[in-house]
Amino acid sequence: MSLLEAAQSSKIWAFDEARKVAKRVEKLGLREVVFETGYGPSGLPHIGTFGEVARTTMVRQAFQLLMPDMPTRLICFSDDMDGLRKVPDNLPNGEILQPHLEKPLTQVPDPFGTHDSFGAHNNARLQAFLDSFGFAYEFVSSTQMYRSGAFDATLLKVLENYDKVQAVILPTLGEARRQTYSPFLPICPDTGRVLMVAIEPVDVAKGLVRYTHPDSGETLETLITGGACKLQWKADWVMRWAALGIDYEMAGKDLSESVKLSSRITQALGHTPPEGFSYELFLDDQGAKISKSKGNGLTIEEWLTYAPPESLSLYMFQNPRKAKRLHFDVIPKAVDEYITFVDKYADMDEAQRLTNPAHHIHNGQVPSSPSPVSFALLLNLVSASNAENKQVLWGFIDTYAPGTTATTHPFLDGLTDYALTYYRDFVAPNKTYRAATPEEKTALQELLEKLQALPVSADGETIQTEIYAVGKAHFDENLRGWFQALYEILLGQSQGPRFGSFAALYGLEKTCALIGEGLAGELVSQ
Repeated sequence: MSLLEAAQSSKIWAFDEARKVAKRVEKLGLREVVFETGYGPSGLPHIGTFGEVARTTMVRQAFQLLMPDMPTRLICFSDDMDGLRKVPDNLPNGEILQPHLEKPLTQVPDPFGTHDSFGAHNNARLQAFLDSFGFAYEFVSSTQMYRSGAFDATLLKVLENYDKVQAVILPTLGEARRQTYSPFLPICPDTGRVLMVAIEPVDVAKGLVRYTHPDSGETLETLITGGACKLQWKADWVMRWAALGIDYEMAGKDLSESVKLSSRITQALGHTPPEGFSYELFLDDQGAKISKSKGNGLTIEEWLTYAPPESLSLYMFQNPRKAKRLHFDVIPKAVDEYITFVDKYADMDEAQRLTNPAHHIHNGQVPSSPSPVSFALLLNLVSASNAENKQVLWGFIDTYAPGTTATTHPFLDGLTDYALTYYRDFVAPNKTYRAATPEEKTALQELLEKLQALPVSADGETIQTEIYAVGKAHFDENLRGWFQALYEILLGQSQGPRFGSFAALYGLEKTCALIGEGLAGELVSQ
């Protein structure tokens, strides 16, 4: 099967989406495909924002396999013309923002003191992060588009179809809101605030509208062009689709109804809505929806403090239609799954590789095996050895996998740093050793004798066989409890990777010494 045939029949979600775009190309006779992601810079960039760009990029890459000669672009659009509705909870100097509520984000002071505005600061944060991942994208600012006149033609088209737009939106609103709703939001000429007021078209051709100022009661007229007005977000979304010729944009499940509404408005303007994908939301450790203003989820910087970026890309690729917890404890699993997928890639044929997440993370340019040691093993190694620097860890790695160095395996070298940091912040504070029960002491003593009888060069499988045999003899009906006991007694935690693999990495002699300390109860006092 050729690569193209495999892509055409692949059941991977990214190819499902790519095929939708390919059908759009044929239906509309497109000469270019424009993908888009949107970003609301009212709070600091978070992983959900990155996830949308990463997933859209994966769809774009899949589409390029299907139609390699079709030009594509990815626009990352910032809604920085939106008014600041509330001060986010997770900001320094938040009090300086309070007087600027309802102003466009690009007119609100930067509480960090590094940029001309709060919007500019958050835009810069987002772009720096996306650049660090090597995404190919075009950054577009809502403020710049409105003020430069780039949106003027489409704004006038919305005004020309004002009644049609209202007919779509008003039935979805409560009675009181219907009386004041307008898709156009004038910018107050005195305060710079974004005003939510009803408007009356005065001269559609010129783009002139009339409104009553909510504070003074004065009747004012304004043009809708040149940045003097902006659109309510659902209509704004539509205008963006039309003005920029957007062909594909995904959105969270919480926006499903908004997508339907905006698509109807798009059709009312005579345009074809973009193709889209509804993904599930991320949850915090309590199962609540992550909010960038509350700061109750992982930030981009936090994930990258404890794990490599490839692990984050994998997390975004997997099960996008399933709500997933996005908290610190998901990081080690993501790292080790990434290593596993890369290890499997080399042995797959071309068609099979399209099913491997590593293909989508690296756009087919998958590196060689990144690490002979899992992240979970490294964490246990830090725990047992009390290592405070990577040189200690590399001493064990060199014995476990001769010829492996920081130069030959830079990914692993980075993992040693991540492991030390993750252990320090999340594992060490929660370590609780316990004493062995009399039955466990008997089993541990037997295990110690069996391991002492093995050659010091015994590999992980050999050691694991002995561990399993002892467990089978003493805990036949609760083998899982036996392995859990090993970790609780010897490492102060309830779970970990295969203990045989850990023992081989840590060294058989040191593992025997550790078991001796556990038998003597010396670890409990740590």
